[in-house]
Amino acid sequence: MGDNNFNLPPGFRFNPSDEELVVHFLHRKASPLPYHPDIIPDLDLRPYDPWELDGKAMREGNKWYYYSRRTQTRITGSGYWQSLGVDEPIYSSAAQKVGMKKCYAFYMGESPQGVKTNWIMQEFGLSDSSSSRRRSSKMVSTNKTLYNIYIKEEKEADI
Repeated sequence: MGDNNFNLPPGFRFNPSDEELVVHFLHRKASPLPYHPDIIPDLDLRPYDPWELDGKAMREGNKWYYYSRRTQTRITGSGYWQSLGVDEPIYSSAAQKVGMKKCYAFYMGESPQGVKTNWIMQEFGLSDSSSSRRRSSKMVSTNKTLYNIYIKEEKEADI
């Protein structure tokens, strides 16, 4: 699993679905109870360009995962993240809305003259219904989000 060593068994591959990222990682991160394995680190999104995540974020293949506080400023030292559209709902297998996903592309340079790169960031957040359940079940109040950053292959269709 990348360059990180989390004492996981040999052959372990981290390839969660969007639902699994929200329900089994982000939702549990908001809970006051410990959960294991706690393999996704907390980072501040702003200071890092996407290629600087090695050794800081949890890596599996060409994807990096980490938690960060939700912020309106998505500017790094070399560029900025720009939204690719509207929030996409994430549903559980029981057809309940459990979270939201928003996609961003990384642009080199200053807005709005930046040059689009192949770096993509997916931002996962709990849905409003999850937030109200969280408050009612004494979960920790958090504005943490889970991020998945990867390099889009040239042959992939635009997101």
